[in-house]
Amino acid sequence: MARSVLIRVVVPALVLCACDQSPKLDFNRGLDVPYVQTPAEVVDKMMEIARVTPADTLIDLGCGDGRIVIAAARRGARSIGYDLDPERIAEAREQASRAGVAALASFVQADFFKAGISRATVLTMFMIPTVVERITPRLESDLAPGTRVVSHSFPIKGWRGGEKIEVAGRTLYLYSVPPRPPLRRY
Repeated sequence: MARSVLIRVVVPALVLCACDQSPKLDFNRGLDVPYVQTPAEVVDKMMEIARVTPADTLIDLGCGDGRIVIAAARRGARSIGYDLDPERIAEAREQASRAGVAALASFVQADFFKAGISRATVLTMFMIPTVVERITPRLESDLAPGTRVVSHSFPIKGWRGGEKIEVAGRTLYLYSVPPRPPLRRY
């Protein structure tokens, strides 16, 4: 119990220090990741480094207010955001409608550990390190080789060849899912 409380209070506080902003947070809903807004300049850089085009399907895990999904849709990409928080999903849908991209941007209230991610050609996430570590096996098994992955603030342990990009006092990590080793035939 004490460890759980410590993780719920200290880890989000560390995220806030790393992000240097005043986000909306709610620790009482049992969410794995606190809601921290990504500044527009950082969202724009994420789209740029991931080279998002109309040929892409972008999936954002823990989409919050939908700003990353909406940015991808503005570039013509089909985009899907997953979040457990029904308030964030409602807000994201409203924002997409206001932006005129509701036809390309969809939002699903779902656990991103169980959400379908195999369609992604670009995957974005802004999660605390322990959650990045927990989701990594799904990324490795479900994403196709060549899928671009942008992780905001925290690297993916064990992934090589990632590019570290600094923007507006933030760190982004860009990876490309490597080819899978061929199956051995006996």
